[in-house]
Amino acid sequence: MIVNLGADRHMMKRLMFLGAATTVIAMTVPATQAQDAAVTKRVDRLEKEMRAVQRQVFPGGAPAFFEGEIAPDSTPGDGPRASTPVADLTARVDALETQLQTLTGQTEQNAFQLRELEKQFTAYKAEMEKRLAPPTAGPDAVATPASLPVATTPKPAPTPAPTTASATPTKKPTAPAAAPGKPDAARLALVKKVEIPSSGNETKDAYDYGYRLWEAKLYPEAQAQLKQVVTKWPTSSQASFAQNLLGRAYLDEGKPSLAAVAFYNNYKDRPSGARAPHSLMYMGVALDKLGRKADACKAFRELEEVYGDKAPQDVRTDAAAAKAKAGC
Repeated sequence: MIVNLGADRHMMKRLMFLGAATTVIAMTVPATQAQDAAVTKRVDRLEKEMRAVQRQVFPGGAPAFFEGEIAPDSTPGDGPRASTPVADLTARVDALETQLQTLTGQTEQNAFQLRELEKQFTAYKAEMEKRLAPPTAGPDAVATPASLPVATTPKPAPTPAPTTASATPTKKPTAPAAAPGKPDAARLALVKKVEIPSSGNETKDAYDYGYRLWEAKLYPEAQAQLKQVVTKWPTSSQASFAQNLLGRAYLDEGKPSLAAVAFYNNYKDRPSGARAPHSLMYMGVALDKLGRKADACKAFRELEEVYGDKAPQDVRTDAAAAKAKAGC
């Protein structure tokens, strides 16, 4: 039997080479798999962080702004194709970059809109302050001094002197009915008829006395009393009532300019006061009486926007009638 030693040696070499290649491949596959697992872990962490940012920037996860989850690539192709780990990771990273760009753009847009809103609100506030500022002059621009509890008789005009030394007046000057600054006796009697409350609550008694003077149509005396309440107890619950009634006393006396200022101050200084909605409504009425219909309509709109259904029913009813009268 003849043995082919050359063929056997060649076969042995091939077997040894295949064994070595198999060993190299077996050692390479775990390393590749470990590398893919590390990249996959990092991408998963990035996706979790991106979803956390989405929830922080857009609470509720509205799909109008972003997609809640990263969807696989659904681009149509010629047929089913194999998906490799590298291709999947690339698609997921691309989706993360796209969502990050969307979030960045939306954040910048929101910041711009917020700045614009702040500018508009500042301009509107300045315009309202300017329009509702107290008038500098007018027939009723002088307030009744709070130190005068009773209206006084005006000082009569002086009698003109003779034009020449030899001329004699044809009639003696008439004496004034009362001395200058002296309270009118008849009006003083009316004031004395108003009972002064004495419940023991000094603040409430002071307001109630002003209310009774206003109810008796003794408007200057009521104004002086109500001013004292606001000045002495500016932070009390009665201050909102007193300042609002002060505006109504001016309005009933035919002084809409002073009334508008009184109502505005009550709304501005005590927006949470019991009579703040009333003052805002009456401010619209006073502005309408002054012929400032556009400003009156603004006051009525602000009443609806600020208080809405929280305003008392009588205020909403009166405001609706006043709006119709002003043509708002």
